[in-house]
Amino acid sequence: MRRAQAKPYPTPVSGQGAQPAATEEARERQARARAITAQSPEPEVTGAPAGEGPRFSQEDELEPDVVRRLDAHPSMRIPGVWQWLPGIVTARLQELVNWGRANSLWYLLFGLACCAIEMMAAGATRTDLDRIGSVFRASPRQADLMIVSGTVTEKMAPVVKTLYDQMAEPKFVISMGACATNGGPYYQGYNVVDGVDKIIPVDVYVAGCPPRPEALVHAILKLQDKVRKVHVPAGL
Repeated sequence: MRRAQAKPYPTPVSGQGAQPAATEEARERQARARAITAQSPEPEVTGAPAGEGPRFSQEDELEPDVVRRLDAHPSMRIPGVWQWLPGIVTARLQELVNWGRANSLWYLLFGLACCAIEMMAAGATRTDLDRIGSVFRASPRQADLMIVSGTVTEKMAPVVKTLYDQMAEPKFVISMGACATNGGPYYQGYNVVDGVDKIIPVDVYVAGCPPRPEALVHAILKLQDKVRKVHVPAGL
């Protein structure tokens, strides 16, 4: 059985027939690029005295455009801003500090039971808590958020209180799951604390047994809204 031989691709000859399609597409792209370049305005140059080069151009004054893009997302909105100038921003200090604190909630690497598995999943790549400014810390002195994820026993309660006391002010607490909120299936057990709020104050409660990683992300976003409204006394 003889194998059919492939026919060679005909080489175009100049002056004979139409040009290849690839050449026509390249010409169209070049024409569109020239049209866009012709429509683009020249950069405006201001503040240049006679005999000197330009001091500021459009490329230097990017603050208003950056603010508009950040302002499109509620979690990235900068409150209290009065006016933007090249390299200068005027704002209310308390609201600006709260905005920075809300978008950098560092949580303590602290798990008690099966809810901690969902907390670890929330910090993984699919949910990615880092994108909203929350990163885990191994030391309570570097954390301002405690996520109590699991059952709080009578033996563990003093440890939870000690870790909370070692955190710097202002500090916040999320009760994650039914066990941390009210004891869950171990409610009124002989060795179970019926809610972590019996020993430390709680800011946000997350329902579920266990709650999904998305529920924890939602709780952190709710906590961010609360932090933006907190009045922190001077010196903290």
